[in-house]
Amino acid sequence: MGAAPYPERMSSAALPFRIGYGEDAHRLAAGRPLVLGGVPIPHAELGAVAHSDGDAALHAVADALLSGLALGDIGQYFPDTAAEWQGMDSRRILAKALELVTGRGYRPLNVALVVTLDRPKLGALRADIAASVAELLGLAVTEVGVSFKTSEGLAPEHVQTRVTVLLGRMDV
Repeated sequence: MGAAPYPERMSSAALPFRIGYGEDAHRLAAGRPLVLGGVPIPHAELGAVAHSDGDAALHAVADALLSGLALGDIGQYFPDTAAEWQGMDSRRILAKALELVTGRGYRPLNVALVVTLDRPKLGALRADIAASVAELLGLAVTEVGVSFKTSEGLAPEHVQTRVTVLLGRMDV
């Protein structure tokens, strides 16, 4: 194939910072709980249809952590075809992703989370969701940004989350 186009480029293992991106989506249905960022959402008429507890926010955070170090996605570690993960608390998924990242010498420095959900409105829960995600990742609450959007009626029975995460080497 020839020489690398940028031979002076440092190995990705030595990079002081890495950026990860993750997203998740679930169909919503009546009679199911809705949990986002580890926070049960009160008065939700619809909840996530999922193999685990369906916390789309924590799933996206976990995928963002994994993608930042090219470690795949949560489906590789917790396949939805395995009965052992049925109904699992998504905090366990996030803990595993964090373990994999810290085991490779990185830690999260900042998280930006966007939740798209038509109802219920989540503004009153912003601080609770940010605090929960921050605690699970060992961050200050000021290092977790949480934004809410609606689908403008395009997907009223659907929740979607998108996350970017900045990872930093622990030895820097």
